[in-house]
Amino acid sequence: MAAIDLGDSIIKEAMVSLPGENCEKRGPLRVRSLLSVIRDKDHGWSPLLWVLYLGFFFLQPIYDHQSLKLWAINILGALVFLVLYFGLFMLEGTWPLLHIAGMVVLGLLYLPINVGACTFFIFACAMVPFCVETQTAAFIAIAVISGIAGIDSLLLNVPAWTRFYSALFPIIIGVGNTFFAERTRMNRKLRKANEEIENLAKVAERERIARDLHDVLGHTLSVITLKAELAGKLIDRDPARAGNEIREVEQISRQALSDVRDAIRGYRCKGLVAELAHAKATLETAGVAVQCDAATSLQLPAIQESVLSLAVREGVTNVVRHANARSCRLRLEQQNGMCRLEISDDGQGFSTMEGNGLRGMRERVEMLGGTLDRRNKSGTMLTITLPLKEIPVRESATQEILAEPEKAQELESSH
Repeated sequence: MAAIDLGDSIIKEAMVSLPGENCEKRGPLRVRSLLSVIRDKDHGWSPLLWVLYLGFFFLQPIYDHQSLKLWAINILGALVFLVLYFGLFMLEGTWPLLHIAGMVVLGLLYLPINVGACTFFIFACAMVPFCVETQTAAFIAIAVISGIAGIDSLLLNVPAWTRFYSALFPIIIGVGNTFFAERTRMNRKLRKANEEIENLAKVAERERIARDLHDVLGHTLSVITLKAELAGKLIDRDPARAGNEIREVEQISRQALSDVRDAIRGYRCKGLVAELAHAKATLETAGVAVQCDAATSLQLPAIQESVLSLAVREGVTNVVRHANARSCRLRLEQQNGMCRLEISDDGQGFSTMEGNGLRGMRERVEMLGGTLDRRNKSGTMLTITLPLKEIPVRESATQEILAEPEKAQELESSH
């Protein structure tokens, strides 16, 4: 009956993960501290509780009043078992099946002098499902252990109940634990997958903030530079106008701070029409003639409008900073269920390599099923097409474009 209680307890306790993580991969030998084993979220204190069932090994020495010599031999066997048992939890980079084999050898050595050695066979079958990677391997290992124990018990001609607890009962325990071990492995894989998803989400959020900061600050700093240069040229000829330009630089700087906060919390544009008007003013400040043909009545979903607004901002920034253009044309129209944005200038064209801003713009557009085309045509022509209808967008992409305000508040409070 004591052995039955031992088996039932091992079945129940095995619902908590055993050292399968150490069994799947081998690397450099490393010893974990007992404290780290206890803090392991898979099993916690359970290994210290399970080992208490080793006490069944000492029942016969107690009842038979064995000699000190036999007691010493039994204690030695128990110490060897403890090394093998805790080695499964504390040693990383070892062959766990060697520990299981050691338990079986202990059972073979001690069964002739102590029928309580069947405990070693039970422990071996209870642990082995967590030390292999498949159910088939576990079943084979359990069959081998039980077969060895059964043959040994027959050769020793031990009582029938000892044969049962040495050969048959370990099968019951091992088969039950095999299913718990499979669930443990699945939970471990799920936990690793969730951790990977969290890491990918963090990386995606960092990339989104980097793209938005590039678009927002690149545009704003270009405008500040233009106005500061203009103020420097006017300070002697027209101090009043130079003062106005400096005040506008102050206002733009304050707006830049607000834009940075918006980028952290997830970009919220004021609308495509407002962005086009702002782009027109920026180009005129830079001395570039502007022709703006925009279908202002065009109704766009929020995500598409946000992406196009950022595209206008990045495209105009590139015209101001790199094109050396005299004129620029902004065109927004609807064609065959698609929205088409065109930004063209008569500047010096572009190099074949895409910068961070253009790369981020292309990623946003492609997330929504659109296309981005850039050509050298008497300057530069940037064409973006997006579907007018809302299309399914994966959740991570939506969060990159329009991040949630709750996340924004957390990020803002941390800065």
